[in-house]
Amino acid sequence: MAKMVLVLLILTGFTALSCASNSNVSFDQLFQPSWAPDHFVEEGQVVKMKLDSSSGAGFASKSKYLYGKVSMGIKLVEGDSAGTVTAFYMSSDGPNHNEFDFEFLGNTTGEPYLVQTNVYVNGVGSREQRLKLWFDPTKDFHSYSILWNQRQVVFMVDETPVRVHSNLEHKGIPFPKDQAMGVYSSIWNADDWATQGGRVKTDWSHQPFIASYKDFKIDGCECPDVWATADNMKRCSSGGDRRYWWDEPGMTELSVHQSHQLVWVRANHMVYDYCFDNARFPAAPAECERHSH
Repeated sequence: MAKMVLVLLILTGFTALSCASNSNVSFDQLFQPSWAPDHFVEEGQVVKMKLDSSSGAGFASKSKYLYGKVSMGIKLVEGDSAGTVTAFYMSSDGPNHNEFDFEFLGNTTGEPYLVQTNVYVNGVGSREQRLKLWFDPTKDFHSYSILWNQRQVVFMVDETPVRVHSNLEHKGIPFPKDQAMGVYSSIWNADDWATQGGRVKTDWSHQPFIASYKDFKIDGCECPDVWATADNMKRCSSGGDRRYWWDEPGMTELSVHQSHQLVWVRANHMVYDYCFDNARFPAAPAECERHSH
């Protein structure tokens, strides 16, 4: 029975022990517009954010978090979305920030969306992976999640892992573990690079470009700005009678089933992996030696 409960925790991200556990709460409880508030429309539990020729838009969480899981349901821009980028990401502040990115790269009508993930550690990124989704993300809402603990960062689509960034500090490779992060989303014009390397530009005759959101969930350790980094690390890690679900043994790596899912994604849907880009990296980055990213 205990094993069954642990598996359920892994698959759903549910926990009874968390600093901030929010399930299906409203947008306004967790987030606020960070720019272009006039480009937002709320329709019941759905928030729509638009890009037009005058501006894109973005929103940010009201709090920052250290470890846990964040997720939201997103329905991407329909039709000809070439040149646009919709992003869902976590990020800390400053030039040496850490960041976990989902970037959805727009397409011409009928072409598949590309999803780009990236990881920044101490201000250094260039860890892009790209994949084609196995469904049309413009027809319905799908769940996009980021799970973060001291051992790994897992990117998930409808609870299927599509990328794992593992802690390899024992090999001298930095891992993002001590900077509290906000949760963000934005939509903007990036036709200098987003679609076919910038060859296809945004067709403004199709504006506004609208991304829709619902099912906002943050299940993590909330970190007040007044707390020092060391205090956050201590407060958000298990110790003594304090236990957090993200520190449980079953969360240190993927389950066997999840590992099989990741293998399937990489074999059938990945179209780019920085680890194998010999032109950019004649010598493979150190974290790529395991070929697990």
